[in-house]
Amino acid sequence: MGLSMSGAALRAGVLEAIVLGGHLLLYPTGVLPERSAAAPHERGHERGRERPPVLLLHGFTDNRSVFVLLRRALGACGRRQVETYNYSPFTRDLRVTARHLARRVEDLCERTGQDRVDLVGHSLGGLVGRYYVQRLGGDTRVRTLVTLGTPHSGTRVAPFMDAHPLVRQMRPDSEVLTELRAPAPGCRTRCVAFWSEFDELMDPAGTARIEHPDLLVENVQVTGIGHLALPAHPTVIAAVRRTLDGPAPIARPHPGAASVA
Repeated sequence: MGLSMSGAALRAGVLEAIVLGGHLLLYPTGVLPERSAAAPHERGHERGRERPPVLLLHGFTDNRSVFVLLRRALGACGRRQVETYNYSPFTRDLRVTARHLARRVEDLCERTGQDRVDLVGHSLGGLVGRYYVQRLGGDTRVRTLVTLGTPHSGTRVAPFMDAHPLVRQMRPDSEVLTELRAPAPGCRTRCVAFWSEFDELMDPAGTARIEHPDLLVENVQVTGIGHLALPAHPTVIAAVRRTLDGPAPIARPHPGAASVA
């Protein structure tokens, strides 16, 4: 068992290094904010699409380039509008970003003619989305919130980074996480949290699970995948797409491959 776990951890580490290299190459392409698509009537098309639009939220010190593969998969066949949201690199309070997100969601609904949207957040982006849903009334607009490697209960990793206010807000005893532990009766958003035992930025690993009695939650364990690979791995991408398309059985990949349980 120990050798098996060691081998899986090694494979996850190698994959993280590969993903990191690719992401560093793509990072400059995502520095500038994405241009919002024109409203359907301005393009000469009918308003709305088959499925609710999706807004992708990146993590701490990152940008929209992390979602290149996920965005392509979710937007395939033109069934849904998929956009990314770059929040300011000078952000010091995720609650401020959540309020900006609220305005972006309203704009997205107006442009697509939809009443509700889906949010997918990686790492800190998942906390921004959850704060909007739980604390700012975003459950009236968000159908499904998917989080990938998000420290819902706080992470103790990298204590030397506590000088940054956003990192402090991701600590277990922060004011933000205390707010998120507060009651949220009647919250209508479906929450799906993907977490991995090989996520090196989650300490403990289970902190990426959502544990809240008032929320409609599904926690999905991912194996063989680290933090950076979560939004880019084909297994996770396929699972996120199935989550947004509706309930469906998840097929098991071949032995030794990364899997979703």
